[in-house]
Amino acid sequence: MNDDSSILFAVATPLGFIVRTSPEYWQKIVTKHPDLDGRLELIKSTLALPDEIRRSSRDGEILLFYRATDKRWVVAVARRLNGDGFLVTAYQTDTIKEGETIWPK
Repeated sequence: MNDDSSILFAVATPLGFIVRTSPEYWQKIVTKHPDLDGRLELIKSTLALPDEIRRSSRDGEILLFYRATDKRWVVAVARRLNGDGFLVTAYQTDTIKEGETIWPK
């Protein structure tokens, strides 16, 4: 993903690293989670201005960015590797998962 044309977005997080994704990868996420179709801006704002960030209890390299919406939480899941971040998945949920809170709002 070094070619800029393959980057759909690059968003700076409050933790000081950038999370990127490609149009193709975003399409895979929307295919798996069709409720996120048309909600790209919500995912970007969740990464940039989360209500809470947690470290995954199963994988310390995985960070879960949470943002409250009307009735649910939206979650953007990112992995940080060698200083670069990339979007793993995104979804909506009723509850926050277990894991160490590393950034409260």
